[in-house]
Amino acid sequence: MPRRGRNVDAPIRRWYLRTGVSAPELSPRQPPGPGPRPQAAAPTVHLAATTLWLGGDELVTATLRLEVEPRIEAHARRVLESLGAIELACLDDVATDEPADYALRLDADVHALCAFSAHAVPQLRALGWRVEIPADYPWQTVAADAPLVATITPDEREDWFGLELGVEIDGHRVDLLPALLEILDGAASLDQLARTPRRCIAVPVGDRRWLPVPPARLRVLLQVLRELYRADGTPRLAAPMRRAAALAELGVALHDPARPLRWEGATHVRDLGYELAMGPRPRAAAAAPPAGLCAELRPYQQEGLAWLQHLRACGAGGVLADDMGLGKTLQTIAHLLAEKQAGRLDRPALVITLTSVVGNWQRELARFAPALRVIAATGAGRHERLAELLAPPDRRPDVVITTYPLVWRDREALTADEWSVLVLDEAHAIKNPGALAHDAVRDLRARTRVALSGTPIENHLGELWALMDVLNPGLLGTADEFRAAFRIPVEQHGEGARLEILRERVRPYLLRRVKEAVATELPPKTELVRAVELDGAQRELYESIRVAAHAEVRAHIRSRGIGGSQIAILDALLKLRQVCCDPRLVAVEAARGVTTSAKYEVGLELIEQQLAAGRRILLFSQFARMLALLSEGLLGRGIGHVTLTGATTDRQRPIDAFEQGKASVFLISLRAGGTGLNLTSADTVIHFDPWWNPAAQAQATDRAYRIGQTRPVFVHNLIVAGSVEERMLALQQHKRRLADAILGQGSAAATALSERDVDDLLAPLPA
Repeated sequence: MPRRGRNVDAPIRRWYLRTGVSAPELSPRQPPGPGPRPQAAAPTVHLAATTLWLGGDELVTATLRLEVEPRIEAHARRVLESLGAIELACLDDVATDEPADYALRLDADVHALCAFSAHAVPQLRALGWRVEIPADYPWQTVAADAPLVATITPDEREDWFGLELGVEIDGHRVDLLPALLEILDGAASLDQLARTPRRCIAVPVGDRRWLPVPPARLRVLLQVLRELYRADGTPRLAAPMRRAAALAELGVALHDPARPLRWEGATHVRDLGYELAMGPRPRAAAAAPPAGLCAELRPYQQEGLAWLQHLRACGAGGVLADDMGLGKTLQTIAHLLAEKQAGRLDRPALVITLTSVVGNWQRELARFAPALRVIAATGAGRHERLAELLAPPDRRPDVVITTYPLVWRDREALTADEWSVLVLDEAHAIKNPGALAHDAVRDLRARTRVALSGTPIENHLGELWALMDVLNPGLLGTADEFRAAFRIPVEQHGEGARLEILRERVRPYLLRRVKEAVATELPPKTELVRAVELDGAQRELYESIRVAAHAEVRAHIRSRGIGGSQIAILDALLKLRQVCCDPRLVAVEAARGVTTSAKYEVGLELIEQQLAAGRRILLFSQFARMLALLSEGLLGRGIGHVTLTGATTDRQRPIDAFEQGKASVFLISLRAGGTGLNLTSADTVIHFDPWWNPAAQAQATDRAYRIGQTRPVFVHNLIVAGSVEERMLALQQHKRRLADAILGQGSAAATALSERDVDDLLAPLPA
């Protein structure tokens, strides 16, 4: 017959299991008086799975039957209660058909019951108690010292590895993957899983046997497994070799001093993962630069060289993403020279850059590493120079320089053999995965690949994917996988967890230093925004174009949606930006009668003021026609200057003229002069019109604000107050936060252009 307990005032549901509470030492009171003190026999606890009836409800939970000598019974009961056991005699309206003294929780789940088995039972045994657990007890846990086994296996795809994860029980291996994936599928979120009040999560490992895992550790483990899981027909863990760093994360997640982790199989992949995750050793970071380098490397440049050598040793590619002006070219040349001296430049290195920067690479290589044999495979005679690749090793070039437009034209010659090192200078040139240059560069074979770009993310995360697709194929998955896993969650929803995962995944392959942190000797840089007011005919022209453009854009959005209206939006914004600069740029009939420009006049006045103060000026504009108008204005004022645009045939000539002091004003188009220039003789930068991309403007500014600059630099940003230009500054911040979130320690922010953004950009000028 079921036994009934006695009444108590406290509600039953308020009893909770408190496993892990330190139990009092069991040292029963001894009777006073002389003579020997008898020793009490150790208590015995019998565990069982029992059905209880509580107010008509049927409950299955664990119960305990206590066998103890009367003189220490009270003390023994206090020990059990301290571990969370509930005395059945204290509960109202409870009955059981099995003899029992205690229950472990009336609303307990498998995790709480296994927590008692894993933590309370060992404590009782450590006190000298006997704990008897029958073979059919359903909440038995794996022994604390049962080893976990991670086995790295070959994959059918080249440069991939597989992973099996199990626990060894009584000499048999139990696969943990099915149970872990089931927990992963059932978890609302991994963060929520880690915040559970449970002491452990019970992972099933066979009939009536469970592996207890602390929630925080399980969260990290499941996170790694989710990133490695491939649901391609046969559920398994597999990843490209470039994801080997995830094995280091797995090792951290499974580290437990009480439970050993054993690695088996292709353990060299595990070693590679730890090398990638840990980065260069401090001793390597302090290694001396190669002999024959005609330059003294700064400490951070020495660390950059060690990082490049570390990636080469790991067979991985990476992005040297240092701020503009910190010497990425010099660090790369030092790396190539080190490869030459180590005998690893048995095949030439290939440097791909912009057409306008080929000459700069030739000069820098000749200046810093004269021991390297260099050819430029550009121009009409490039095929004859490429034929030198077939020459005997003693006459073969060490470094070949070509350009992005020529890579796909010369694809057959450039893919004929493997290169020792592939250097992608100004690597943002391949940020579009659909472009011919991206495909051609991806087809090149090289032992290691290095990308140089101070702006690996200019507009969106897809540009980072395009870079990594060339450097480390498979690291970020396919374009569709990357979009679903990262772009949409981070860019559209601002999910910090996905951002952190992406940041950690690319961390071993991306090195970023900013001037403020490593070039403390640089003089201060002052950013100034000068607002210009529109009035008269120019203001009326702006408003007339704005009203018509806004109506047209809204019509496009209604019929095609925001995604299908990009061309109409950009066209409207372009016209308004041109009006802000100078009405003469606008190709509409209404603009022909407007002959004045407020910003044009302000710009010329600013140049005259700065020249009078002895400053040397770089002026940037996106519009080559605007530079031509400014050139006419400067000539009318008798101010000598030089100009650089995409139409300039001899780039070096205006550069030399400015650097030699023959002119104090340099007019530069943003695209033609945003890269490959070192103009530290300038100390003033004027951005005549803002550009969408803050990174592009920063690159332009860094033509003057870079290593070698000794004077304070002033940066003037001219904008029309209340216009589309002023509103563009806010959108620039969105893009800057996105880049900082990956390259630095920023937080995610939504960056997609919304209808509200469009309405704001096309809002009227303030009254």
